[in-house]
Amino acid sequence: MKVLIAEDDAVSRRILEEFLRKWGHQVVSVANGAAAWALLEAEDSPRMAILDWMMPELEGVEICRRVRARSDRAYTFLILLTAHGQKHSLLSGLKAGADDYLSKPFNAEELGARLQVGERILRVQDELIAARDALHFQATHDLLTGVSSRGAAMDFLTRELARGLREQRTIGVVLADIDHFKRVNDTYGHLAGDMVLQEAAQRMLKCTRSYDCVGRYGGEEFLIVFPSCLEVCTVRQAERIRKAIESGSVQLASGQISMTASFGVATSDISRLQDPIELLRSADIALYRAKDLGRNRVERAVPSELLTPFPPTKP
Repeated sequence: MKVLIAEDDAVSRRILEEFLRKWGHQVVSVANGAAAWALLEAEDSPRMAILDWMMPELEGVEICRRVRARSDRAYTFLILLTAHGQKHSLLSGLKAGADDYLSKPFNAEELGARLQVGERILRVQDELIAARDALHFQATHDLLTGVSSRGAAMDFLTRELARGLREQRTIGVVLADIDHFKRVNDTYGHLAGDMVLQEAAQRMLKCTRSYDCVGRYGGEEFLIVFPSCLEVCTVRQAERIRKAIESGSVQLASGQISMTASFGVATSDISRLQDPIELLRSADIALYRAKDLGRNRVERAVPSELLTPFPPTKP
């Protein structure tokens, strides 16, 4: 683990360096508080720091306060090294954000034990963060395909419509439906159907920008949201995805499955705050028309279709 040593006394600093290197740590050492703070602010900052209380330019206790005031970084374990023996001084250091302290002259075994405690705390915290991130991913993503869940995609669309109105930017929406998907399940089985969905999702992701959203809307249907995209741009993007999906078969152990999809495109009205359901209704009607006209095609919505009732089922 990378450990920062901030100690203005050259002899003490050298002793600390030798012990930490002997214990297998990567050591970065500085002689004043300003240099220590600069390293702790860096992108690859050390996760542990041994800070002398009294240093030129910036005291160790002030560094503790600054580290604890930020919330955009992984946790840093801080040990204050101090000659102060008074109880109130030690308490003020802990209140400032120090995790532990050592009095000078320090005992090497005690220092080693406290570093081990710090490593254990950081390891537990990293595990908790990983578990939290995994739960967040499960809550916002479709576990089969890896794209956004329906709820997350709808939240994204709602936010982008509000932002599009503020910035006067059109939002493009695409509903994509895998053609003849029931036939795939009936002929090859549901595992093969899952592989088709996974491959389709990956081809969609490869054709979209990092700030677009691809979500599984339900079954074999996907919702794609293109922020800041005019109708002509949205149609062009949908056509790119259509060609990518039909470009190659899905390889199974029992053979190959060809794959195509149909697309309905709609774009937002920047003159008013649009209901996401209204926009999706328009895209869905265009998708029905793409199915009616032979599948494997892109159809755009027209304003009059907002008043057209839904067909009962997709053909």
